[in-house]
Amino acid sequence: MNILMVDGLCKQYPTFRLQDVSFSMQPGTIMGFIGRNGAGKTTTLKSILHLVHPDGGKIEIFGMDMDTHEREIREKIGFVSGGIFCYPRKRLHTLTAVTRRFYPGWDDARYRQLLSRFSLDEHKRVCELSEGMKVKYQLAVAMSHGAQLLILDEPTSGLDPVSRNELLELFMTLAEQDGVSILFSTHITSDLDACADAVTYIRDGKIVESCEKAAFTGKWLLISGEEKQLTQALCAHLTGVSCHKGRFEGLLRAENRALAAGMVCAPASLEAVMVHLEREATA
Repeated sequence: MNILMVDGLCKQYPTFRLQDVSFSMQPGTIMGFIGRNGAGKTTTLKSILHLVHPDGGKIEIFGMDMDTHEREIREKIGFVSGGIFCYPRKRLHTLTAVTRRFYPGWDDARYRQLLSRFSLDEHKRVCELSEGMKVKYQLAVAMSHGAQLLILDEPTSGLDPVSRNELLELFMTLAEQDGVSILFSTHITSDLDACADAVTYIRDGKIVESCEKAAFTGKWLLISGEEKQLTQALCAHLTGVSCHKGRFEGLLRAENRALAAGMVCAPASLEAVMVHLEREATA
């Protein structure tokens, strides 16, 4: 059974339209949700969380319809956001005391365990925490009420490389050892290169592709060389070509590798694929 299923999601705004957005997630996996600013990521996440009411489509979480089982579903999902936190002067234990009232299944022993695991001091105020520790606190709360699906919105935004790496390892541990599913929306695609199992790519309110990460990046090679090597035959097969200082770079489908003989040819990262596909789409 899919842990999350979004089918035909639509939402119309005066200047933007979410069109027939469909994708699904398997249990215990990390799915990266990528796209440019304004592509529809936030509207989709808000729809999943029932903060926005779509004009059409269906959302199922744990096999249940969000419209009819919202309270039951909310007890098993957690939302974690980087860079934004309410009540900065409140101490963690005060926030926790309020939050736990909303969850009948709250596990205080689990909460205490997570505080120790994440080195969190619940007597500190929110404003005294680093950005990484704020994310860890949100994770501790989510895991203490038994969240099986975490929705992460830019959780590593503004973190230094070491803190980001610590969080990515934590996300992978939660997925691998605790069986938690994670929908991870971010602009830092290198984070997804490190931890994601699958990718959903949205552009202008439409899903471009949703599949395993290896399938998404594996079909492409990143090709670079001198501009004089850009033959007509090669150009016809390149995607998102850019030229600077007498050199070019572009994506080439792996099956056409022979066309790039004598040029620099490397596996394409998630960032490279997204950048060149966006360049091609706006050319």
